[in-house]
Amino acid sequence: MMDPWTIDTLHITMRLIMAVALGGLIGFERETSSHAAGFRTHILVCLGSTLIMLLSMYGFSAFAYLDNVRLDPARLAAQVISGIGFLGAGTIMFTGKSITGLTTAASLWVVAAMGLAIGAGFYYAAAVTCLLAFMCLWGLNHVEKKYFRAKQARQLTLETLDRPGILTAVSSLLTTQGHDIRRVSVEETPVTDGPSRMTIHLTVRLAKNNKLTPAIDALKQQEGVFSVTCE
Repeated sequence: MMDPWTIDTLHITMRLIMAVALGGLIGFERETSSHAAGFRTHILVCLGSTLIMLLSMYGFSAFAYLDNVRLDPARLAAQVISGIGFLGAGTIMFTGKSITGLTTAASLWVVAAMGLAIGAGFYYAAAVTCLLAFMCLWGLNHVEKKYFRAKQARQLTLETLDRPGILTAVSSLLTTQGHDIRRVSVEETPVTDGPSRMTIHLTVRLAKNNKLTPAIDALKQQEGVFSVTCE
């Protein structure tokens, strides 16, 4: 029977190379999408977690047969799962009222789990997970762009004259184009000279198959509107 606490150099090399290959596949998709954590980051995470798993399982084999010594191969692996959070958190960015990077953070977590599985010799599960993760990241990204992102809410900020009717005109223009205004807030903009101004914040849900660019152009041409920004 094979000793469960020892491993030869061939299998060590094979597991580390497999970690580079599978981690690189997920990282390649993130790199082509220009995300913060890309090709090299995913490879290093998968490779590092594989090494830690190998260390956890085989690095302390000299103590395996000593009295009163109990080895727990899952101990270091558990620390990887919780510790990868700091790297994932670094890819999450909060800009305005939107949060980006959650998918990349999740992909790093999955890649770390893949590395642990490879290090433990759980090849089939690691390969299937890699395939499913790649399908989710690459395949479902096209589905999301087609059916979901067009309906995402956008934040519009308008600098306008503070006069009656301006908010009604802006709202009418957006609803005419089929956009749904979900939230409106207005605040006065202090000015030292000239007519008084106000800032209008709009949360707009885009109409299906309708881009926001024509609406922004139309808002800029609206009388009394000085600037339009979109998030």
